[in-house]
Amino acid sequence: MTEKTVSKYLLNLEKHFAADNPVLLKASKVFQELDQIEYDLGLIDMEQTTASKNSWWPIISLIGGNSTAKSRFINTYLDSDNQFSGIQTASHKFTVLLHNNQSSQATLPGTALDVDHRFPFYQISNKIEQQQEGEGDRINSYLELKTLNSSRLKSKLFIDTPNISAAPSNPVMSLLARHSIENADLVLVFTDIFDSTSPLVDEIIANIALHQDSNKFVYLIDRPTGMPNSPTSNEIISTWQRKLAGLGLNTGQFIVLPSSDSGVNIQNSTEYAALDQRIVNVGHDRSYRVLNSLEKNVREINNVVMPEVKKAIGLWKERSVFSSLIVLGFIATLAIFAEIQAGILELLIDPIIGPVIIVTLIAIMIPLHVIFSKIQAKVIINQLNVRQKELHLMENLAGIFEKSVTFSRMLLPISEPMGWNKKTKLQLTQISNKTRELVQLLNDNFSTYDGLSLTGHSDSEDFK
Repeated sequence: MTEKTVSKYLLNLEKHFAADNPVLLKASKVFQELDQIEYDLGLIDMEQTTASKNSWWPIISLIGGNSTAKSRFINTYLDSDNQFSGIQTASHKFTVLLHNNQSSQATLPGTALDVDHRFPFYQISNKIEQQQEGEGDRINSYLELKTLNSSRLKSKLFIDTPNISAAPSNPVMSLLARHSIENADLVLVFTDIFDSTSPLVDEIIANIALHQDSNKFVYLIDRPTGMPNSPTSNEIISTWQRKLAGLGLNTGQFIVLPSSDSGVNIQNSTEYAALDQRIVNVGHDRSYRVLNSLEKNVREINNVVMPEVKKAIGLWKERSVFSSLIVLGFIATLAIFAEIQAGILELLIDPIIGPVIIVTLIAIMIPLHVIFSKIQAKVIINQLNVRQKELHLMENLAGIFEKSVTFSRMLLPISEPMGWNKKTKLQLTQISNKTRELVQLLNDNFSTYDGLSLTGHSDSEDFK
């Protein structure tokens, strides 16, 4: 067994993210164990890592509609008015906002996100191409990266989605919107999105309903202006709770934004204490998401990867045997005709000539069966490559299948993939157990018993 080198991606994670988080530091070691298993099975290459399936950045997605509420909030909350001419709600791109210590801002193309495995849109162009042929090369038309010097952006990423109400409804926009929700630790939904209808808005509502149990949605309500009797925040929230309940959205936190003419400074507003706390806790949400992705990787091997490979091996053997049976059937037909014409049955039961004929037949059929098996294997490999793209898998299904295409497996009825044995299954079980232990360790940081945290620290001590 060749030992897999630690990928540069994992090494960078330990430097940039896991160094100040002992749970994530331990998680990176467990990812190394999982990488070794997948490498031994032939599922990943030497430099690949399953840890790159999900971004390790704490991610906050912002989804808004026709009003200027979202852009006004971003420009004020991130104090970006003096750095940009204003982030416009009419932008048709998904914009990732990244902290930069430099005073000057920078706008980078979508390819900067597509090729960097540290960001949430890593290799998204491949998925875009599968959704709509030819669009994968137009990644810069859909994505961009902006940097600004904002203290509220430190150690986290904001994904600013385009105006969902006005965005064109096509497979690419649907994919990116869904990706922004699924990969976010916190989603800020501006309620103006529910003031209009479009196919994309309907898809967003369906996605929110699908993930609402994750408790990562905060609904931001733009306080109405120009009303003679301004309703209280509780009244506004109650109205929106009833409206969203009618759409099947029953969970989530509601926060009322001050109106544009109220003069309230978001930077110092007490109304944003709850939102600030949610954003501060995004780092913890990220830790749980990373651990969940680790457990998900193990389940994916057991429930997706291996069943697909086993199915491919079974199909390969069926086709190979069927091809050989066709040849045997042809030989048997010739033998029947020969028996009718010349009577060769006596030769087959002859104690000397009979075994020679059988050995000769075996000597012919084994090479033919190997040839048929190799031909069918190439067909199956192409099918597995297509299937891998359909399932959006990093794991190389064809890689583990090729390792299973050996001479002995061509002749013997072995349907298990090469390396998929009790030892490997036990190792995956151990990884799942370690992941659960890390989740418990993460929970212990927030749990107390008789005034003492489960990690041995008192409540008065700072959490580190």
